[in-house]
Amino acid sequence: MREDTKGVPCRRAVLSGLGGLAALSVTGAGMARAQGQGQGAAQDYPNRTVTIIVPFAPGGSTDFVARLLAQHLTTVLHGNFVVDNRAGGSGTVGHGAVARARPDGYTLGVSPTGTFALAPFLFEKLPYDSDKGFAPISLLAGNAMFVCVHASSDIRTYADLIAAAKAQPGKLTYGSAGAGTISQLAPEMMFDMAGIEMLHVAYRSGGLQVQAMLGKETTMAFVDTVTAIPYLKSGDLRALAVTSAQRSPQVPEVPTLAECGLAGYRATNDFGFFAPAGTPPAIVAALSDASRRILALPEVKARLDNASIDIYAGTSEAFPAYQAEEGRRWGELIRKRGIKME
Repeated sequence: MREDTKGVPCRRAVLSGLGGLAALSVTGAGMARAQGQGQGAAQDYPNRTVTIIVPFAPGGSTDFVARLLAQHLTTVLHGNFVVDNRAGGSGTVGHGAVARARPDGYTLGVSPTGTFALAPFLFEKLPYDSDKGFAPISLLAGNAMFVCVHASSDIRTYADLIAAAKAQPGKLTYGSAGAGTISQLAPEMMFDMAGIEMLHVAYRSGGLQVQAMLGKETTMAFVDTVTAIPYLKSGDLRALAVTSAQRSPQVPEVPTLAECGLAGYRATNDFGFFAPAGTPPAIVAALSDASRRILALPEVKARLDNASIDIYAGTSEAFPAYQAEEGRRWGELIRKRGIKME
């Protein structure tokens, strides 16, 4: 199976391999595995409401993916899956709540790269063990960010942005969806490679980040595709570049940052599905099986495609290696740039 640059199966390969399985009973597949592992706890799972914690406010790409997942888990596992938004601490409040939950499969979490891979390098101390506190279920999907400015801005291209930043070093501003999030770190990677500096303004969510830009409070922001595309299509925002390795199929006229001159630049906001450490392996396996089959459903693929979200549908076994590699890559930038959280 062909792999992408993050070492996870690429979307087409995953979907072609799983397309024939989409109609299978997820419950049957998961329970068969559960019985094979001798874990009776999963045989009637779930028999009460399952909470999926999203460590950010409603809106934005993490919430979008989690709600889509919960909707279809409710159908295919014949249970009730609900999303609980617990914002704070750059995602560490909600992520920590998953780690501290009873490991019975009834409290789960969907967290982005900034929380599960970057936070250990940003915070001197976390209220949970990022390596041992979780049972990874699946790397679900991921999306890029658009380098956005207000539609009325005189900055019309990436080259214009760099020129303006160099003419006014440290005076232009960029907004993020929160300190320590990928929407702060991805611009920092661009600044490091381009040799510019801008002032960081942190907001509490991607929605507030965009509202600030619409109000012309900030010069620029890296906005995730789910949030940005409606504003790009309405003409309220202008995209100068996209952070993925390939152009967005929804806005193909926007070049990648690599095409703009930052060779090798890539930054995506990826979404991991977690359970607390100690959750019965049979339940983790059933949830992993279910998530992969859900991501192969045509209606799910269509919704994610429309939001320029790439499907990974990874396995629980492959997740730790991916998390370690992302941590290494971003950890180097965090140390180089001297970025720290209180």
